[in-house]
Amino acid sequence: MRLTSRLALLLGALCPLVLAGCSGAPDEDPASSQVAATSAAPDGPVAAVCDKLPPGPATAPAGAVTVDPAVPDDLATKTKDSPPGTTFWLEPGAHHLGDDRFDQVQPKDGDTYVGAPGAVLDGRRVNQYAFTGHAKNVKIQSLTVQGFTAPRDEGVVNHDSGDGWLIQHTTVQDNDGAGLMAGAKQQVLDNCLRRNGQYGMNAFSGDGDITGLVVRGNEITGNNTGDWEKKVDGCGCTGGIKFWAVNGADVVGNWVHDNRGTGLWADTNDNDFLIEGNLIEDNDSSAITYETSYNAVIRNNTLRRNNLVDGRAYTDRGDTFPVATIYLSESGGEPRVQARTSKLEVYGNVLENNWNGITLWENADRFCNSPANTSSGVCTRLVPDTAKCAAPAIAQKPLYDDCRWKTQRVDVHNNRFVLDPAVVGCQETCARMGLLSNFGTYPDWSPYMGDVVQTAITQSQGNTWHDNAYTGPWTFIAGDQSHILGIGEWEGAPYDQDARTTYQRGGGG
Repeated sequence: MRLTSRLALLLGALCPLVLAGCSGAPDEDPASSQVAATSAAPDGPVAAVCDKLPPGPATAPAGAVTVDPAVPDDLATKTKDSPPGTTFWLEPGAHHLGDDRFDQVQPKDGDTYVGAPGAVLDGRRVNQYAFTGHAKNVKIQSLTVQGFTAPRDEGVVNHDSGDGWLIQHTTVQDNDGAGLMAGAKQQVLDNCLRRNGQYGMNAFSGDGDITGLVVRGNEITGNNTGDWEKKVDGCGCTGGIKFWAVNGADVVGNWVHDNRGTGLWADTNDNDFLIEGNLIEDNDSSAITYETSYNAVIRNNTLRRNNLVDGRAYTDRGDTFPVATIYLSESGGEPRVQARTSKLEVYGNVLENNWNGITLWENADRFCNSPANTSSGVCTRLVPDTAKCAAPAIAQKPLYDDCRWKTQRVDVHNNRFVLDPAVVGCQETCARMGLLSNFGTYPDWSPYMGDVVQTAITQSQGNTWHDNAYTGPWTFIAGDQSHILGIGEWEGAPYDQDARTTYQRGGGG
């Protein structure tokens, strides 16, 4: 990584979530961000930590309780018998819990678990969970956690989404379900999250928003070994990390690669994300999906060879939808939802030899109470009472606007898009940008019938591309997926996109 990239990541990590003056706020000067964008995107692995994590202490820290791998269930027993705030040092070797699938460790507030070199907590494909319960401010450091069998949509570490947990220098691998769950103010720093059955981390809590989440310096690779999309068609339940109702997250300086599914996926009422300085490559589906969510800054990331599996599958079955490397679905900036920015800004990123580029999509039939709302039973952050979004009231403002997630106030600028057809193995079908919707058709009480959303997303919701650089046979889809444009039509009325952009037809980097 270049020195400028290291500096950018350090500044991003130090920028508190609550400061509106952080870089990326709406008043940032686009000219200055162009300079930063060109120099700050990583050009090599930013977090190649798997198998290279620093070892834990070779001797027990002062005052720590020593855990013996030769004693069955020693860790859970000593946790139960010790007061809150105890530090546990796991000796070298394989530590096991009891022989029941629900045998697990239930920390108390402030407990710390530190592994010696070679310390492994192994579920032996017997236990479902490693660390559970609602304790606050638990620390897990320098430990390997493997072989647990959490069910779908559940996790192995911090199973119950306790707040304030710190997971650092830890390997969570070869488990079913998700390696980690997440609670408020959780810090996930410098870990290896690999080969887990569903997700590396599933940031979900049934108790409301997760706030102040930090995911920095991790290698997230090879997850979704269970191939859940094939088991449950359209489940949307796979990938490196899935975020649900997270309100404030910094996802900075991670290496997200070779996951079966999407690399980073924010889905359903997420808000206030900074996705910065990550290297995201060789994931089967999109590198980044931001869906039915609000207000984000996606900047200075390098995205390579993502979406080749899913993109090619779309094309092979004759589907012309521009399935994208950065997919923004029913998501945008909303000033009424408090965040560090009131836009969804995508800048300073390098996209190289992925299947397609950036697609902004808004499903005209997806809104609160519609059968097309796959987040069933959930409404927007602007209308907490879902029952209000019904005929006839939904046809009038403010519900007409507030009952649907809008792709609006998206600013795509100062990015570099490179596609060499010889590398990707296709021509125009894999070199597309999209700004589109479908023709509204149902339910019969929908106020969004016809082309009203298609017109809005392209012409009146403040979505703009500008100051980008293209290399390759790029085309553009606007309005509906049958409307494929060249660069001149894209730049002209009524779309008026990509002012001050450079375009080079040839492939290569």
